[in-house]
Amino acid sequence: PNSYRKDPSHIKQTEAGQTLKDEWRVTWRKPEKGLYFDPVQYPLAGDLSINDVYSFPWPNPVAKQLFEGLTQQAENAYTSGYAVLMEDFGAGILEQALRLRGYSQFYMDLVANTPLACRILDKILELKIKYWEHALKKMGKYVQIIRYGDDLGGQDKLLISPKTYRKILKPRQKELFTFLKRNFPDIYIMFHSDGAIYEIVPDLIEIGADILNPVQLSAQGMEAKSLKKNFGDSITFWGAGVDTQRTLPGGTSKEIKEEVKERIDLLAPGGGFVFGTVHNIQDDVPPENVMAMWDTLQEAGQY
Repeated sequence: PNSYRKDPSHIKQTEAGQTLKDEWRVTWRKPEKGLYFDPVQYPLAGDLSINDVYSFPWPNPVAKQLFEGLTQQAENAYTSGYAVLMEDFGAGILEQALRLRGYSQFYMDLVANTPLACRILDKILELKIKYWEHALKKMGKYVQIIRYGDDLGGQDKLLISPKTYRKILKPRQKELFTFLKRNFPDIYIMFHSDGAIYEIVPDLIEIGADILNPVQLSAQGMEAKSLKKNFGDSITFWGAGVDTQRTLPGGTSKEIKEEVKERIDLLAPGGGFVFGTVHNIQDDVPPENVMAMWDTLQEAGQY
C-alpha cells in the first residue's frame, strides 16, 4: 500500500489509531504510538472457493495513477547521474497472498488447500507481470534495479519449510524473474527478505536474484563471514551495516561504531557490498546514533 500511505487523503483517524484501505482492499492500522501500519482486515478471509478468487475485484496493475509522473522522475534521476530503483506492484507473491487471505489461514492453505493457495499466488503473479510489462515499456531505459520484497524468514527459521518454498513459491518467483530478465536483460533484481533465510540463498541466486537485502545478521544462521565466503561471488549484499532492532536505537556511539566497522571489514572486501541499515531507521533512533553510523561509514567505508 505504499502509494496509499504517501497520500494523506486515504488515511482516516480513529480511536484505535490511523487506518487506511489499500488498492488490494486490505485494511491497515497504525496505533497512536506505533511506528508501522499493520494489516488488520483481510478481504479474502473466511470460507473461500476458487470461483471466489476469480470474482474478487483485483486491483488494476496498469492504473494511470500508479504511473503518473514516474517516467519524468526516472528520466530526471537517470540524466542526473543517479541509479534508478523501482518498486514492485504490492508485496511479494507470498506476502501479498498472506495480506489478502490472513496470515494463519494462508499458511494453512499452503498445506491443507494447496489448489486454492496456488490459484491466489498465480493471480498475483499474473498482475505483477502485467505491471512490469507496462512499467518497463514506459521507463525501462532509465531503471537499473527492481526491488522485489517477499519476507520468508523469522528471527530463527524460515516462515515456510524449504520443501514448500521450492515446490510452490520458488517456481512462481522464477517465472517472474525470468520474464524480467528476458525482456530487460540489463535489469538487476533486488530480493528483499528479512530474517533467517540462509538455507534458501542458493535458491534465490538460482532464480535470478542479483542483490540480497537487508541481510539481517542478527537472525539465526545469518553470519556475515559465512554469507560472504559462500555467496559473495554470486550475489551483492545490500544492507547489513548496522542492526536496527537493538544497536542503532539502543546502543552507545562506541557500540555502533564497532558494529559498523566490523560489518564493513567482513562484507566489503572484493566488492559486492552496498552499505545500509538492516531495516528502516525509525523515529525512536537518537540523531547522535545516526551520526555515529554515518561518521564511521565515511571513515571505514572507502574502497
